[in-house]
Amino acid sequence: MAIYLTKESKVLVQGMTGAEGMKHTRRMLAAGTDVVGGVNPRKAGRSVDFDDRAVPVYGTVAEGMAATGADVTVVFVPPAFAKAAVLEAADAGIGLAVVITEGIPVHDSVAFTSYAKRNGTRIIGPNCPGLITPGQSNAGIIPADITKPGRIGLVSKSGTLTYQLMYELRDIGFSTCVGIGGDPVVGTNHIDCLAAFQEDPDTELVVLIGEIGGDAEERAAAYVRDHVTKPVVGYIAGFTAPEGRTMGHAGAIVSGSAGTARAKQEALEAAGVRVGSTPTETARLVLELLAAGG
Repeated sequence: MAIYLTKESKVLVQGMTGAEGMKHTRRMLAAGTDVVGGVNPRKAGRSVDFDDRAVPVYGTVAEGMAATGADVTVVFVPPAFAKAAVLEAADAGIGLAVVITEGIPVHDSVAFTSYAKRNGTRIIGPNCPGLITPGQSNAGIIPADITKPGRIGLVSKSGTLTYQLMYELRDIGFSTCVGIGGDPVVGTNHIDCLAAFQEDPDTELVVLIGEIGGDAEERAAAYVRDHVTKPVVGYIAGFTAPEGRTMGHAGAIVSGSAGTARAKQEALEAAGVRVGSTPTETARLVLELLAAGG
């Protein structure tokens, strides 16, 4: 089992013929992802050779879905065109759109995330590394060779910390790792992933990675307290950040005590979440809980 992405997922890549799209399509295919097509209206009807597999290019997402049965799209288009690409995917009725693009204007993200939700399309991102179900499928830019299938679910705002925790806990392995992105507006949040992991029978423990700014982690803590029965381990990036400063992701804005790493840690710990002070300590807490049977 997994959440959102399995070996049965059929993946389109919007922007597959660009440099980043080509590079990461090759990596997704190497990870076992069933990439069934690219989307580029200027190159429709062609195909792109990736080692031993020729991947066709379609003019629209709807055409690609009709021809292949695709149910996932990964978006690698430039920021100026990302809104149109996601709206097109939502209009086509695709189930999952993974928006890798960074630098998308916030008003565009607001528009396409709300539109997609109304149309029944789940958005991962924007400005995210995507998601991976190790051994099954990889939609995005997460390295596939740093971990293995296992019992841990991971949801993270930070791409780099996603990779670090995957590597540190590689001997245990992961059910699914979801990089939700750190922008102020994202299509899928911590709570969405916590709910999905709670329902996934093969996820025994969840790692939640947050960062300073906003109140997403506090809201996640309340959800854990009220709805999650599986053990959750947390880590908050930004303990050493200067107060009142914007750090890293556009969402990391701290005002007063709200949004600080300490406030988030306290909220999570009050909900029964064990919080590590470093990524390595976070991994150690996971190992301790699993050894103790949760």
